[in-house]
Amino acid sequence: MIAITGGGTGGHLVIAKAIKEELNRRGIKPIYIGSTSGQDKAWFENDTGFEQTYFLESQGVVNKKGMQKLLSLCSIVRSAFTCKELFKKHNIKAIFSVGGYSAAPASFGALIYGLPLYIHEQNAIQGKLNSLLRPFAKAFFSSYDTTAILTSYPVNNAFFRIKKERNSLKTIIFLGGSQGASFINQLALKMAKILHENHIAIIHQTGHKEFEAIQKFYKEEKIPADVFAFSNQMPQKLEQADFALSRSGASTLWELCAARIPALFIPYPHAAANHQYFNAKNLAEKGLALIVAQENLDAEEIVKQILTLNLSKISRELAHLIHPDGAQKIVDYILKTSS
Repeated sequence: MIAITGGGTGGHLVIAKAIKEELNRRGIKPIYIGSTSGQDKAWFENDTGFEQTYFLESQGVVNKKGMQKLLSLCSIVRSAFTCKELFKKHNIKAIFSVGGYSAAPASFGALIYGLPLYIHEQNAIQGKLNSLLRPFAKAFFSSYDTTAILTSYPVNNAFFRIKKERNSLKTIIFLGGSQGASFINQLALKMAKILHENHIAIIHQTGHKEFEAIQKFYKEEKIPADVFAFSNQMPQKLEQADFALSRSGASTLWELCAARIPALFIPYPHAAANHQYFNAKNLAEKGLALIVAQENLDAEEIVKQILTLNLSKISRELAHLIHPDGAQKIVDYILKTSS
């Protein structure tokens, strides 16, 4: 039996979900150990693909000081001992961690009790917990680090099924993530008239907070647009797009690569260790994406830049960066080396 741990944010949880689904395809139901904080419960509390889910009271340590940091560390240690009982109850033979503070109890528990720990790092800059635990892990997988056992980002096959060469700019999609990104929303509104004048259709994911105001804007300006707060049908939305303007969290970035959609990335400036910038920088250095800091943006100039891109060339070359067997290869390795 395998335990999957880690989370906090969607970027971590999407990897946990991909590995869970690959295990399910092989008739294996893992358990999940996450946190009561973050998005863990919303994602997995009622997920029947797990034999059982557990949510412990773990919290982040990195940004805390003094007594708060000490209390968080004590909580992790207590939860690590709780994990011992869970490992025993479910006859756990291996732990797969996607990082984030949610992963701390089960990951430390694995090391304490001599169980093999497998780690996946989604971002170009390693998280603090992953950096700490990497030397003790049975295997380290990465989306970027070519010295890792496997370099792969497991992406849902639905995004590969919509891949095609994007030859011309007919439709642009604005992506702010499940929570929305106010800056990208406002930039989209500044670009909307210019795009409309250039006969470029608009798809706009707003997040729930600003959905009504943005929908009202498009209606008042008589600019046709597919506006939605959040959708569980993102592959279908992306299939219509020829270009994306987005934050550069790992999951969104690699889903766009899988679908072969060129993009302009605006990294979230407050992301830990500025990892969103380095995620996008990896593509920009290959000439396969634009990357712009949000303080340097001008709507009219951005449209001019996008219109000069060779979308066909970029779209073709994105296909070489990611392959649809990422989760399969990781699960193959875990099952082979943990038995």
